[in-house]
Amino acid sequence: MSPVIVFALLGCATKSPAPAPVAPEPLAYPQARRGDIVDTFHGVQVADPYRWLETPDSDETRAWIDAENALTQDWLGAIDARPGLRQRLEELWNYEKFGMPRTEGGRTFYTRNDGLQSHSVLYWAQGPQAEPQVLLDPNTLSEDGTVSLGGWSVSEDGRYLAYALSDGGSDWRTVHVRDVETGQDLDDALSWVKFSGLSWAADSSGFYYSRYPAPEDPLEQVNLHQQLWFHPVGASQDQDRLVYERADQPTWGFGGLVTDDGERLIVHVSEGTEELNRIYTQDLTVADAPVVPLLDERDAGYRFVGRIDGELWFLTNLEAPRYRLIRVDPSAPSDARITEVVPQGDDVLEDVDLVGGRLVLTWISDAHSRVELRDLDGGPGAELALPGIGSAWGFDGDADAGTVFYGFTGFTDPRSVYSLELATGTSTLWKRPQVDFDPGAYETVQVFYESADGTRVPMFLTHKKGLVLDGENPTLLYGYGGFNISLTPWFSIANLVWMELGGVYAMPNLRGGGEYGADWHEAGTLQQKQNVFDDFIGAAQWLVAQRYTRPERLAIRGGSNGGLLVGACLLQRPDLFGAALPEVGVLDMLRYHLFTIGWAWASDYGTVDDSPEMFQALLDYSPVHNTVPGTAYPSTMIVTADHDDRVVPAHSFKFAAALQHAQAGPEPTLIRIETRAGHGAGKSTEMRLDEAADKWAFLVEALGVDSPYSVPASDNP
Repeated sequence: MSPVIVFALLGCATKSPAPAPVAPEPLAYPQARRGDIVDTFHGVQVADPYRWLETPDSDETRAWIDAENALTQDWLGAIDARPGLRQRLEELWNYEKFGMPRTEGGRTFYTRNDGLQSHSVLYWAQGPQAEPQVLLDPNTLSEDGTVSLGGWSVSEDGRYLAYALSDGGSDWRTVHVRDVETGQDLDDALSWVKFSGLSWAADSSGFYYSRYPAPEDPLEQVNLHQQLWFHPVGASQDQDRLVYERADQPTWGFGGLVTDDGERLIVHVSEGTEELNRIYTQDLTVADAPVVPLLDERDAGYRFVGRIDGELWFLTNLEAPRYRLIRVDPSAPSDARITEVVPQGDDVLEDVDLVGGRLVLTWISDAHSRVELRDLDGGPGAELALPGIGSAWGFDGDADAGTVFYGFTGFTDPRSVYSLELATGTSTLWKRPQVDFDPGAYETVQVFYESADGTRVPMFLTHKKGLVLDGENPTLLYGYGGFNISLTPWFSIANLVWMELGGVYAMPNLRGGGEYGADWHEAGTLQQKQNVFDDFIGAAQWLVAQRYTRPERLAIRGGSNGGLLVGACLLQRPDLFGAALPEVGVLDMLRYHLFTIGWAWASDYGTVDDSPEMFQALLDYSPVHNTVPGTAYPSTMIVTADHDDRVVPAHSFKFAAALQHAQAGPEPTLIRIETRAGHGAGKSTEMRLDEAADKWAFLVEALGVDSPYSVPASDNP
């Protein structure tokens, strides 16, 4: 008999049996009125009892929000670990952060955060090594830190800054102009700007931007009829010049970009989020020249790279699902305009920069970055040595630039900025953050597992070294799987704290993303969307089978389209997870297209109007419509903001009400509703820290994680 068994038997002989654990009492949730609205789709009746929650500012909805927030904060406030988690997050978050520098007119511009500032401050200097000066401090724009910098662009001569402000996290922007030398704003103020770049004319007389007609309901009204405008510096918005619109095409969107030589305006014409677009151009050397089609078939996606000797260069998936680089000669016959420069390769060509007379090619190779420098003929080049397995980005500069900046990050590599000398391919570190942790104590591995249909799916795992595979490790499974977006290694203070707790961070690269090109993306769209959920569930099953964890210690998390992923999976496999964090999710799949920019997502999701088959596919997984009363669901905390104008909060409100109504088990079903916030961008550091502390406190409690940061409740402030 082994010593372990002897000890167990002796324990049984000398002690009374331990009492069975007492299940916690189910929470008393706020009352959510169940209405009698029923919709009919293709002859099928579907109840929508919580339609009233689509009106976010009604008295009834506000009372429900207040009651739900009070319940959630009371529950979180009783967790001993929360104050210590908040403190640890703040300690690690307090490090210097730099944005990617840009150079215009001999001046260098970049953002910097000293550590805990609510928002990063924009600086300028007379060169990358000169003493910087504050140009714009968003922290002075509001008392509560909810006005943020939503984009900026500097004129070609370095004299003017055009900058966009977001109020309360809204996607709507107000654009202003500041004199760089004096630091003073001009009178310019542009309203109803949304999903827009800011591209300056070569003579710095003004810039191109995109806007919508003024909406009656900025929070929920469908966004249609975008227009492209030119704004002269110093003018009022009513003096702006309309460059292009299509009243006959309300779903078309327009983005304007001036070529480096200042001679052409490239107009990117989109319809929603699908990887198909048109390219139009305007000759800026001729007064009142028309905007004319160049690539008007909408047969592929085209992303403008640069212009050389009259030819326009594009990154495209035309006849290349993993993308290639082409040149287009506008003067040639339409059937002979295209010349291939870099053919499709085994990896996905994610980005191309034409700078300093060279090509910088950024590839995605098994979900991490690989960078090449090539000559303009596209022939074989030199691999840029990156610091490790991670993500590289940047490389943006003028066609005659001698050096460019780029960034690199990984799961345990804070975002560093490098300067690249294009002629030699030599990289020099410009800024590296100093974060108070030992990256050598952690490791990242990439594994591959099979999904339900046998598809091979990659997954990154990051955790402390020496992890024991005993099935007891708390594990956080994060996913997205949509819109051709690739998840590559990225540094996160919140994830670092999770790993300090002994947690495993797992990130699979699901179908629907762009990690392996257009085919991988399309395999997770429309009536194949279930593949994405199967891939995520397959990752969870693999983690359990390999004894990284067990269901009671496994949490799932995702935001936006990833919130849909989490919502669908927790309903399909409630037995497989111990906790779920669906954040700002698209959760009502029958009505998502009726609000703000939701219609633009139809290329990934389809809509109920498409066909009976598409309606049925959406109904089969729509989280709002698939809760089953009497089911014991895992601990869930839904996260949203009451004025998210991208994925309207009604999605999360209705799902929370439905899940609370259905919950038969004792595990909590909570919703955390941020006020004065939107879809995520522009949140202050304080908001981010509070939210991260709440999420991790929720997971610590739900998964039974021992936290070194716990403080007895009696000692909490």
